[in-house]
Amino acid sequence: MKLSEMREVLAARGIQLTKSLGQNFLHDGNQLRRITEAAELKKTDRVLEVGPGLGPLTELLLDGAGDVLAIEKDARLVEFLRERFPPDKNPTFQLLHDDALKFFKGGPRDWSDWKLVANLPYSVASPILVELAQMGSRPERMVVTLQLEVARRLMAGAGDKDYGVLTLLVQLDYEPRDWFKIPAACFFPVPDVDSACVSLVRRTQPLLPDEHREAFVKIVKRAFSQRRKMMMKLLKKDWPVEQLERVYAELKLSPQERAEKLSLEQFVELTRRLTVP
Repeated sequence: MKLSEMREVLAARGIQLTKSLGQNFLHDGNQLRRITEAAELKKTDRVLEVGPGLGPLTELLLDGAGDVLAIEKDARLVEFLRERFPPDKNPTFQLLHDDALKFFKGGPRDWSDWKLVANLPYSVASPILVELAQMGSRPERMVVTLQLEVARRLMAGAGDKDYGVLTLLVQLDYEPRDWFKIPAACFFPVPDVDSACVSLVRRTQPLLPDEHREAFVKIVKRAFSQRRKMMMKLLKKDWPVEQLERVYAELKLSPQERAEKLSLEQFVELTRRLTVP
């Protein structure tokens, strides 16, 4: 769908896009194709799309994958999408009119053989990724477009300025594979920031058992609650000093270390040792 066609559809239907819903539609055909290429789609794939908008990516997903489930919050766009992709001509397409984040939180569902491929609404991109990543049956791959600053957090490593809570909560279960920048001019309306597409692949082996995950989240959030403070001082609010000192010594960590210097693997091992009875 070209930019001129998007403008025509929106004007004809009197649709005013809203910032609160993060509605910036990607119209550049080359960028859309790069996204589907990053997803390495096969006809046997089941694909989840969040925020399809007017459906330019949806069209490519239907061409390259098997089943496609799209979740759209805006009722005006749902009406258009149902007209554009009628069920009788698109039997592998399912469209839900729902709030995606509420839908994911609404109950367990098995996404383990699905791929998330989406231009995520800026306003909910991070919460959606964390919600899906922390599910027991998480998607096998997530290829998503979001704000450049969020992409940098997802791809960051220990010591990087963008490294933090989001990095660790997602990378616990996903390996960041690749990313590419998408200029603001490729969207309508043009956002105030640049965007990027990131490719995240589910780890073949979990780094932590399920019973330790709650503790991992607690440790990470506490450790980064005040980035400039020494991590041990922050963790003392939740763990006995004696236990922290013993675990730090075992891991050869300095008591003066800040959270941003610890790798994912070190946070995993810290969690393992702090959760031992």
